[in-house]
Amino acid sequence: MERLVNTVQPYAWGSTTAIAALQGRPPAATKEAELWMGAHPSAPSRVHGSTLLARIAEAPERALGTAALRRFGPRLPFLFKILAAEEPLSLQAHPSIAQAEAGYEREDRAGIARDAPNRNYRDRNHKPELLCALGPFVALCGFRDIAATRALFEALAVPGLQALDLGDLRETFRTIMTTDVSALVFEVSAACEKLTGGPFALEAEWGARLGQKHPGDAGVLGALMLNLVVLAEGEAIYLPAGNLHAYLHGVGVEIMANSDNVLRGGMTPKHVDVEELMRVLDFRAGPVAKVLPTRRGPLEVWETAAAEFELARARVSGEARVDVRAPIIALCTEGSLEADDGASREPLRAGDSVFVPGSAATLTLRGDGTAYLATAVV
Repeated sequence: MERLVNTVQPYAWGSTTAIAALQGRPPAATKEAELWMGAHPSAPSRVHGSTLLARIAEAPERALGTAALRRFGPRLPFLFKILAAEEPLSLQAHPSIAQAEAGYEREDRAGIARDAPNRNYRDRNHKPELLCALGPFVALCGFRDIAATRALFEALAVPGLQALDLGDLRETFRTIMTTDVSALVFEVSAACEKLTGGPFALEAEWGARLGQKHPGDAGVLGALMLNLVVLAEGEAIYLPAGNLHAYLHGVGVEIMANSDNVLRGGMTPKHVDVEELMRVLDFRAGPVAKVLPTRRGPLEVWETAAAEFELARARVSGEARVDVRAPIIALCTEGSLEADDGASREPLRAGDSVFVPGSAATLTLRGDGTAYLATAVV
């Protein structure tokens, strides 16, 4: 078992207090948006004298275990994060694995540097993800049922908005993203500010906030076509390939396939490639099903269709023993625990994390506290 030292990503939408408070530090001088735990090449966790990426490369079977090595190859298949959104993220989607592989090769052939700002595909992997709220969390996720979106547009009473043909979401979204709709965005933002009651009051409140932050940005119109989801602590959303989404506000644990491929659709100063985004988007419309944990022995587990990752929570008062089938990253979020994998023991306080190799037989957590466990399905 290895104690992890993790990279904090200083993205502009982050918080100066959330990750710092979790780790027991004073507020940060700059924004802290994501705490990365894992072995992604751009920011691998550090372990004693090395990185987790290097440790896995040195002894993949010991680090990953036989089953995970056989299924996923010599790499950690997931990336684990704390995400702290003080401000809304960009409107975005992630590719399927086939799209990622094709896009990566295409951009390599075009000579686009892998760290270039206009690069869409920084690796060959897909990026399904699960976001589990640590407190109240607000997100946009997937296209809303068309009838409900029509009702929202009617409530806003902006002629240009009502004229959009929602019967063909794909072409409507393409039109929004490829024509000058800045004047319409200003009208819609103003209408959102005036709509303070009724069934769409929260959607209008966020529409106004997004319009103020991104004046004239076509992504604001796209955002109004998505489901607005409010999560309570312990509730989660699963985002498969092609799901258009944006996290708006809150703190959560996030787990995903080990990738950093993002196609953006507005509300950002970063690169937006409309044609590539259109290739990956899923335009099926309907409500979002929240993912709730199910009990599995001492764990609460959020199950998804993804094989690369699984998220679980151990609320420990005394002792909890977990069978190790694949590598685990354990993150303490509350209280004080001791992690024991049979070979070594590590004390954990809020904000501490450890890597448990897949070759271990069991992980025992002792004490009084809460830990989130990231692993893979084998």
